[in-house]
Amino acid sequence: MTTARDALRDAAARFAFSPTARLDAELLLAHALGIDRSRLLLTLEDHDLPPAFAELVERRARHEPVAYLTGTRAFWTIDLQVGPGVLIPRADSETLIEAAVDHFAGTDGPRRILDLGTGPGTLLLAALDQWPGATGKGVDASPVALDYARRNAAALGSADRAHFAPGNWADGITDAFDLVLANPPYIESDAALPDEVVRYEPAAALFAGSDGLSDYRRIATQLPPLLAPGAVACVEIGATQGQSAAALFRAAGLSVTVRRDLGDRDRCLVVTP
Repeated sequence: MTTARDALRDAAARFAFSPTARLDAELLLAHALGIDRSRLLLTLEDHDLPPAFAELVERRARHEPVAYLTGTRAFWTIDLQVGPGVLIPRADSETLIEAAVDHFAGTDGPRRILDLGTGPGTLLLAALDQWPGATGKGVDASPVALDYARRNAAALGSADRAHFAPGNWADGITDAFDLVLANPPYIESDAALPDEVVRYEPAAALFAGSDGLSDYRRIATQLPPLLAPGAVACVEIGATQGQSAAALFRAAGLSVTVRRDLGDRDRCLVVTP
């Protein structure tokens, strides 16, 4: 009889395409058992192998993202429901929240937050968890993403503080905010991506024209009136876009610094009036 330990080893071997093969296998087994990964690792020898694990392994071996298979992804201090049709939150995007925390250090924090391209509510709901006195608005063009965002807000107890609406970036928004967050598409249209990204995640949340800057051009021109006095905008960028993207916001009369992520790559434009 195959033990849980043996099954993890065999699954990880099949996931050699993934840089986190063993972690992937552990997350899938924990999900199949209905427990979290920490408990799995502490009690591994106590569990029989659940029948559902084999199907999860087969799907992951076809490069289906782990977050879609488990239906959840951890981000900052929260857990988000995710699934096909929404961009999976990445740890690199936490750089935006870190930048905002630094900006508001020593203050009561932002009162009004705007999240452009909110997806499943990733940045907005993380910010609302960070600042319990804040309220926020999340905008996205995808009805699927907005449905996930609303469900996540309800699950996290933030439904009364988070409003989600359909929209194309800041079109029609006339209010000013203390914090603006945005993780727009920034990948060049001909860029090579891993199978699990290009085959499964929504192209509209990934690609932004031949140079990857199409959406920055639009956001940069819309941003100035959205920023209240003392406000900051934290905008995610690709690792090679620090100068090119920043130039677009500077051309709109804004001040910009570039913040690097934990991998020491350019990741966030910190934009102020």
